[in-house]
Amino acid sequence: MAKILITGFDAFGGESINPASGALQHLEHSRFSEGLAVEQGVEVITREIPTVFGASAEAVREAIQDIMPQAVISIGQAGGAHGIRVERVALNIDDARIDDNAGNRPVDSRIEPEGPVAYWATIPVREVVEAIRKEGIPAAFSYSAGTFVCNHVFYSTCHFIASRSLNVQVGFIHVPYLPEQVVEKDTAPSMSQGCIVTALEAALRAVAATL
Repeated sequence: MAKILITGFDAFGGESINPASGALQHLEHSRFSEGLAVEQGVEVITREIPTVFGASAEAVREAIQDIMPQAVISIGQAGGAHGIRVERVALNIDDARIDDNAGNRPVDSRIEPEGPVAYWATIPVREVVEAIRKEGIPAAFSYSAGTFVCNHVFYSTCHFIASRSLNVQVGFIHVPYLPEQVVEKDTAPSMSQGCIVTALEAALRAVAATL
C-alpha cells in the first residue's frame, strides 16, 4: 500500500493553537483515511513537528526514513491568508522576522550551502488546487512559502529527496488562521477547522490519484 506522510507544526508566535497540527488530529485513523485506504490503496500517516529551524527538518527526515512514503505534504499556518495556499517553490534561505520556538532567528542564511537556489514542488499542485476549489473552498497557487520554518521544512525535504534520488513527491500547503485566533486581530481572515480538513482531504485524494 502506498503511503502519504502529512506533517503539521505545533503552535508558535504566541499562539496557543495551530490549525496545521489541529487538522492532523482529524485525518489519521479517520473515516476519510479508512476510505482512502480502501478506495485508492493509500495510507495516510501524520506527524506533528516542532516550529524550530533544524529540528523540524530533521523530524521530517526521520519520519521519511521510518515510514518510506511515496509522498510528503507539510502543512503550515499562514496568518493573513484568505484561503488555502498550495506552494509551488521552496527557496534556499532562512530569514526570520520572529523567533522560532527555540529562540532562533536566522537572518539571510542558506539552508543548504551547496544546494540549489530553489526546488519546485513535485505534488500535482494544479490538480490539488482544483480539487480544493471543487469543494467550494478558496484555494490558489503560491510562489512564496516565506522564509520562516515553513519554507525551511519545504526546502529541506525537497533537498533530502533530490539528493538521494528518491521517488517521493514533496509539497507544502499553507492554511489560514482559525476563527478563534482572530478574535482580537480585527480584520484578519480565518477559516474553520472543518473547511481546512475538507480542503486537505481533497488535496490528499488528488495526490493519491497519482501514486
